[in-house]
Amino acid sequence: MTELELEPGFYLLPKGMLPSVVVCLEMTERPAPREVPAPEGLTLRHVERPELGWYRALFAKVGEPWLWYGRRLLSDEQLAAVIHDPGVEVRVVELAGSPEGLLELDFRKPGEVELVYFGLTDALIGSRAGRWLMEQAITLAFRQPIRRFWVHTCNYDHRSALDFYRRSGFVPYRFALDLDPDPRLTGHLPMDAAPQAPVIP
Repeated sequence: MTELELEPGFYLLPKGMLPSVVVCLEMTERPAPREVPAPEGLTLRHVERPELGWYRALFAKVGEPWLWYGRRLLSDEQLAAVIHDPGVEVRVVELAGSPEGLLELDFRKPGEVELVYFGLTDALIGSRAGRWLMEQAITLAFRQPIRRFWVHTCNYDHRSALDFYRRSGFVPYRFALDLDPDPRLTGHLPMDAAPQAPVIP
């Protein structure tokens, strides 16, 4: 990650590049626990050493509408090195046995936990499932002493994502700009993914 020294102004980016404005958030102490019962038929299952094809399918199902593409850029060997690491925990939200959400936590850096991926499919968005899943995430992150629990969101996430994280106890602490080739143009995502982000070839 590079810290840029930019003058205030308006910058035209090369065509084919996808910029995202990122908000970094953290919580440095566990908020008071909330009683949020699991919606009917919903379970959270820890998947140890996820099979790569299964993980890629879940990642696509949950993240495609929001331009999740980071894991799609990895080879099988690179992906396995991450999600099979003992310090990375992958959990799937299941609704009556159907995979409908992803929770991924990274414990590899001592004293902190990253909420790497947190998402639900359309089948659960707008229900109480998000609140319930966040309470599970916070409990898992703070099950041992840590200095901070952190996450980032961007302008391509659900329009309520930032407010949701803030209501959950996260505090914004920094902006960032992420600039990559548009994954729809490189073939890593279908061209009709995330229509809220125009494709500019």
